[in-house]
Amino acid sequence: MDENQEVLEDVGEKIAEEDMLHHDLLGLFDELSPKEKFNKFVYGLSQPRDSGAYKWSHLQMIRLFAPASAVIIPLVFFALLMVLAGVQQKSSKQVNVKVKEEKQVEKLDEKIEFEDEPIEPPEPVEIDFVTDQQLSVDVQSPVAPTAEVSPMPAAMDTVAQIKSPVKMRGIFGSRSGGARGAALKTYGGSGITEGAVLRALRWLKLNQNEDGSWPKSKSAMTALALLTYLAHGETPASEEFGPTVEKAIKYLVSTRDATGGWPRSYQHAICTYALCEAYALTRVPMLKEVCTTAIDIIINAQNPTGGWRYSFKPPDQDDTSAMGWCAQALKAAKMGGIKPPKMHDSIKLAIMGFQRNADPRGGFGYTSPGRGGLTGVGVLCMQLLGAASKSECKKGLEFLDTWTYNWDEPQGRSPIYYWYYITQAKFHSGGDRWAKWNDIFWKQLVKNQLIDKDAIEDVKGNLKAIGHWESPAKAEHNGGNIVMDTCLSALQLQVYYRYLPTYKKDATLEEDDADFVENEGDLDIEIDI
Repeated sequence: MDENQEVLEDVGEKIAEEDMLHHDLLGLFDELSPKEKFNKFVYGLSQPRDSGAYKWSHLQMIRLFAPASAVIIPLVFFALLMVLAGVQQKSSKQVNVKVKEEKQVEKLDEKIEFEDEPIEPPEPVEIDFVTDQQLSVDVQSPVAPTAEVSPMPAAMDTVAQIKSPVKMRGIFGSRSGGARGAALKTYGGSGITEGAVLRALRWLKLNQNEDGSWPKSKSAMTALALLTYLAHGETPASEEFGPTVEKAIKYLVSTRDATGGWPRSYQHAICTYALCEAYALTRVPMLKEVCTTAIDIIINAQNPTGGWRYSFKPPDQDDTSAMGWCAQALKAAKMGGIKPPKMHDSIKLAIMGFQRNADPRGGFGYTSPGRGGLTGVGVLCMQLLGAASKSECKKGLEFLDTWTYNWDEPQGRSPIYYWYYITQAKFHSGGDRWAKWNDIFWKQLVKNQLIDKDAIEDVKGNLKAIGHWESPAKAEHNGGNIVMDTCLSALQLQVYYRYLPTYKKDATLEEDDADFVENEGDLDIEIDI
């Protein structure tokens, strides 16, 4: 056993020695010079693959090329991807394009022909609208407010301290810059109508007196001009027209009499109307006190039958023309959050007053039932006061369908005054009635605006076109009042965005609406007083 074990050990030692020589394991511990390493490396590559010399050379190759491979291989792979991406074809899509023919725009300087419509002429004496002479008479309003008031309850400088822009929404929302464009597009206006409006606003600015008023019947004309600026969303904060608006507001507030109002019903109603809108758009606290007093005067002067007349001395006849301005003042006060206790009853009574002057066949008269130009007054005011569904209003609209808008052959002796109301009444009615009227009226107004392109330059030296209107009827306003003609015409072209149409939700005053909330969710105004 011992001899066999020794033989086996000798054989094992020989095999291990041969393996060490074959695999050159001891050579791993040799210290070689670079030249010797190179020679050994070359020699090893020529040896059998299972030999130690080959494995050593192979190991050295891996050690030498591994770092370079770590950099080169990703670069080669990335370059390959770039080449593949470059040769890949992009998918294309074929689109069919249809070329529309250019639309021919109608030239406004050409005469526009309209079909003749059978109409019933207005009564010989249809309107006794306030004249320049009447407005200049110094008649003190006999109706005083229940409490003693000061003509100037707060410093007028507060009007000028509006710093930040005014944000409007709800029923006034269409008057802001961006919303105006949307309303113009929705209801049939355009850049052409807006151009005419801006020319009128610049003409009014140029012709404003230093004290903030406009010539002839100063209070009434200043109120109409202020309404025209407010309809365009202009306030004392406006860049171009801010000072003009501010001076107009100051003038109206400063010219009140001891009662807190203005002489004669027309002046008082129009001034109240304008300042109530100014308060609704600016929320200047001083104006609220002024408007509350002014509305109280209108309510206290109302006839038991529902109307008003020049004298403001009830009882008197219900004058549809005077009633129109009082009703519009009530509407503006309601929208502005002015809420005297008697307003709800006054609105209901005013509707009855218009009904008294309504003709059963359709139409409204002056101080009794009739069928003439004052039909537009009755229809519009019933719409604004929430009575658009009444038969008198519907029949009045049907009668107005027989009226035309023809500058060359105007109907009645006060066509611009009539058109001011008729245009709004048809707008609030909407539908085909409005579409047909709109297709005619704006072209007539734009075409007949008197334009002077060289009258004024802006601060940069650029000429700005300005323009105004003069009534086609010589008898209008007893010989003409260019400020009134211009304001009433511009207000017609602002109908697209001035108010929401009454057929829209929340645009009217409901008859049974007894609760008046301060802001009614209509306004979102940021001012710095």
